[in-house]
Order: sequence, then C-alpha cells, then structure tokens
Amino acid sequence: MARAAPMSNHPMTQLQTYLVGGAVRDALLGLPVQDRDWVVVGATPQTLLDQGYVAVGKDFPVFLHPQTHEEVALARTERKTAPGYHGFAIHAAPDVTLEDDLARRDLTINSIAISQENIRATGQFDIQDAIDPFGGVQDLQRKVFRHVSPAFREDPVRILRLARFAARFADFTVAPETLALMREMVDSGEVDHLVAERVWQELARGLMEATPSRMLAVLRDCGALKRLLPEVDRLWGVAQRADYHPEVDTGVHLMMVLDMAARLDAPLAVRFACLGHDLGKGTTPADILPRHLGHEERSAKLLKGLCERLRVPTECRELADVVAREHSNIHRSADFSAGALVRLLERCDALRKPQRMADILLACEGDARGRLGHTEALYPQRQRLLGVLAVMQTVDTKKIANDAMSTGASGQKVGEIIHQARVAAVQAALAG
Repeated sequence: MARAAPMSNHPMTQLQTYLVGGAVRDALLGLPVQDRDWVVVGATPQTLLDQGYVAVGKDFPVFLHPQTHEEVALARTERKTAPGYHGFAIHAAPDVTLEDDLARRDLTINSIAISQENIRATGQFDIQDAIDPFGGVQDLQRKVFRHVSPAFREDPVRILRLARFAARFADFTVAPETLALMREMVDSGEVDHLVAERVWQELARGLMEATPSRMLAVLRDCGALKRLLPEVDRLWGVAQRADYHPEVDTGVHLMMVLDMAARLDAPLAVRFACLGHDLGKGTTPADILPRHLGHEERSAKLLKGLCERLRVPTECRELADVVAREHSNIHRSADFSAGALVRLLERCDALRKPQRMADILLACEGDARGRLGHTEALYPQRQRLLGVLAVMQTVDTKKIANDAMSTGASGQKVGEIIHQARVAAVQAALAG
C-alpha cells in the first residue's frame, strides 16, 4: 500500500482528477512525497475557472485548486515543432485522454496515475489501483529507467533529467534501448541546442542528490558529458600518482569527491567547487604525467570558461575559483609556518568572508577523502585553519591602523603592519 496526501474532496473537485508523476512514483517506492501533480481529464479551462480554480500557467493550462492551492493541469499532448528545448505545440482539450497525457512523459516510472477516487482519506492507495499503461510499476520493481515512447527524443532536457534521477536513485539502471536512444540524440546534435539555464538547473539539482557520481556516469555513457562539459569529460583516463591517489584515474577521483561532498551534506556551491577543482589535470602535458604541476591555475582558467558558458551563479563560481587555486596549499598547510598560514587565509579572503572559508575547507575535505582507502580518514587541516582564522580575527586591526597612521605611515605600510600583527598572533598561538 502506498501513501500520498489526497486532494480535498470538496464538491467543486468532482472532476476526472488523477494524481500523476513523481508523487505516485515516490509513494510506490515508499519515499516521502514532496510535490503533487494533478491532472484533470475531460474539462476545459472555463470549466475549472467556473469552479473557482485560479489560472497560473503561461505555457500550458495550469490552475491552483481553490482550497488546497495545489497545482492542477488539464490533460495535454505535446508535439515538437522546432529544435532544442523550446518549440512545442501544446494541445489541451476535453478530447485528450489520461493515456494521451501519460504518453507525453519522459520515463515509464513517471507515467503512472491514481484516480483521486482511489486515494483514501489517509492518503493511502493500493498498487492494483495504479493506472499504468506503459509498465512503470514493473520498471520501478526492476529499478529500470525506460523511456515511454520515441517522443523522448523530442526534448534533450530529458537526457539531463534521467541523469539527475540516476543521482537520486543510484541503484537504478538505464534500459539498453533508452541508452541507445540517448546516444542517438547526442550524435544528432540535439543536446547542442540546450540553453545554458536549463543545463545549469539540471546539473545543480543532480549535484544536490545523494549520489552525484551517477549523473556524470550516465551523461558520460551516452556521450552528453563530452558535449556539455568537455572540461570534465576529459578527466577520465588521465593518470595521477598512485601514492597520492590509489584510484589513479582522475575521473574516478572526481566521482568519489562528489559523492563524499554529498555524504558531508555540502551545499551546492561546495559541490560545484568539487566538480571543478581538478579540471586542469585534463590538460596536463603527457610528458610529465602522472604529475600535474600547475594544474591549479589551469583548473581556475578552465572553470572561468565553464562558468561563463553555463551562466553559473556568482556564489558558486567564486567559491570554485578559490578552491581550484588553493586546494593543494590547503592540503599541505599542516607544515606551513605562521606567515604562510596567514598569507593563505588572506588570499582566500577568509577574514572578510569567514563562512565562505568554511565552505572552501569543506570542499577540500571532500577532495582529500574522495580517494580510494581515504573515505574514513580525518582531515585535520580543516579545524586547524579555522582555528588560525579565529586567532587572526582577534587582532585589533582598527587600533593598529590608527596607531600607525598617527606616525604618518602610508596605507601600504599600514597593511604590512597589520599583516605582521596577524602573523605574530598566529605564531604565539601555535607555540602555545
């Protein structure tokens, strides 16, 4: 028996109403149901307006229920009219059946419906009441991602959505025929038409799932990673020193780092920083492998291009830039002198942005522990540098600046004096 909160049974809602999509899927999997999608069959927009529903949809007929304020859509079909994500003709009319509406959906596991009449007051419903024309229940049981129809290829965003679902449901596999279709879509150039905002939206959502590595694996399997994130794709097959990276392959390391960031419950900016921290290793000259001298600056440069291309939010790109440039120094900081520690934190702008510094260190912990045999290792650099930052924050820079300026010191000289005061404070703390 599955559970999903029912819509109100107020007389105004006595229409042919069905719970569809992710709410049914998650209920059947025994997972908490977050968003509920309802579809009404056999009605017109005016039918719903007359019963008090509020129209909110711009691209297709979507309404808010007058009591629950949940979204209700008229059953519809979609037909591709132009390349890429945009360019769909929407048909929503009383002659559109429930099966028509389910047929336009991406995966069979998202094409299951339950009549409102079969949802109990407790929110429970029986699996035998599922309306499942495309075998979604069986695919849920077999843990398979399978496309509903060849129309899957009409929307390249579906490749990204499937990869994101793989990051959420890590033990699911992609049906061979679906993977073949995805490869055809990539080869035909469909993913090249995706707009940056949609790529970033799906990438960000996938990074925030429990197993982000599965998203990259699926995108790589179908060839989409090379088209959308070539800087990331080229990391596979690049060797690293086995004494530092027992997993050797840089792409494998990246997937381990992303999953460690998820395990650490890191926010999006940290997970994105993990995604981009080693991009420079993909461009390391072959004659110096498996060493990667100077990969930090190369990573930062490649990240800049990636961020501009996908229009990555400022918070994410700035954090990723610092992590790319400084992660090696942070890893080595256990051996740094007081002066080197202060210079490192000043380069990271840690005094002005202490929370960002904490995120930088979290990303570095994910990097250090995202290695074969190191997943349970401690990362003392994180607490040590946070402690050093706390000491630096105790330095009364305003008093030091006033005293220095009273003697006629220049602005540059004042900065040097403040820096030395911080070094002295950290040195004393380390000695104690």
